[in-house]
Amino acid sequence: MNVLVGRKPREFDPPHSPRSVGWTRPLRVRLADESNPLPLDCGRFFAPVDVEYEVYGTLNEERDNAILILHALSGDAHVAGWDAAADEYGRPWRKTQPGWWDSMVGPGKAFDTRKYCVICSNVLGSCYGTTGPSSTDPATGRPYGLRFPVVTVHDWVRLQERLITHLGIERLLGVAGGSLGGQQALEWTLAHPGRVRCAIILASAARLSDQGLAFNAVARHAITTDPNFRGGDYYGGPTPDRGLAVARMLGHITYLSEESMRQKFGRRFRNGSGPGFQFGPEFEVEGYLEHQGNAFVQRFDANSYLYISRAMDYYDVSVWGDGDLDRACARAESRFLLISFSSDWLYPPRQMRELAMALCRNRKPVTYIELPSTYGHDAFLLEVDKLQELIPAFLEGSLGA
Repeated sequence: MNVLVGRKPREFDPPHSPRSVGWTRPLRVRLADESNPLPLDCGRFFAPVDVEYEVYGTLNEERDNAILILHALSGDAHVAGWDAAADEYGRPWRKTQPGWWDSMVGPGKAFDTRKYCVICSNVLGSCYGTTGPSSTDPATGRPYGLRFPVVTVHDWVRLQERLITHLGIERLLGVAGGSLGGQQALEWTLAHPGRVRCAIILASAARLSDQGLAFNAVARHAITTDPNFRGGDYYGGPTPDRGLAVARMLGHITYLSEESMRQKFGRRFRNGSGPGFQFGPEFEVEGYLEHQGNAFVQRFDANSYLYISRAMDYYDVSVWGDGDLDRACARAESRFLLISFSSDWLYPPRQMRELAMALCRNRKPVTYIELPSTYGHDAFLLEVDKLQELIPAFLEGSLGA
């Protein structure tokens, strides 16, 4: 059992387990080149673009059992199983634990790979194989840095659509994701309504709250004011680890809830006795946040954090309806399963209910559930038992829809 500090323990299936997808290797494909660049919302036509993705299960003869899973801010394409290419691609942390949603994807799990072909790709602008700011700009021979174009959730979905077409899939059985991944799933239903049978959206909303925008702004400020940031051109030298660690620490506060922090940390001192009258980490919660920040800088790129968090800020599904959420939702042709969590204050349940009501007013088939949980925003990763009861039945009901 792998115990994550400050979080619910998660049991991981070893690669030889019949419930695991086993050893996996990432796949890569070039989906945009100079003859077929990717149009972006910022107005640029961008190329080349390579995409890293993983596939679990088998696409059936009808090619109608595919589910696209979308990852959140710091996630990647490695959603399940154990990465056989961890050393090859310089990702040593993957050798000690499986994919980020391994508890949900595999034989007999919520996304059952005996029935479904599950696909997950890394988003544009990330640092896990898909082209991003740390990739080499062919025009200069150096990493793009901040010369990389600003991207949006719609750009990500536009690129994902190219991948699905490349794989020979006309219509997805489903799209699914939590947090920022949920917003990508929602975008799929509006950008390509005829190509998605159902959508599973967890701990997400039609837009990020004003408070969420503020947290992201402070996180980016921490990165860009780090002395090592150097306008984003830090590759090959000291990296802005201090700023990125602070950004991650701030983010983790939004992922938890007051109740989970009280249960795990309270006001306990690390030395167990009392104040040390100094300014280093003294409380247990300080030690937890410091650990999360230090671990994150070993596996993520600061520029990618800037780009992905900005895409998170920009997303507002109402643009499909000229600012009106109801008019935007009229475009959808999918069945929806919307799940929020009672203690999530990054994407609070009231925002998911707002989306559910907009879909209902358009007479779209939607199921909305607010699950009780003390885990805050992280509940979509941790409340596995509850999700295992809901998702398989919804997918079965969507097969003939």
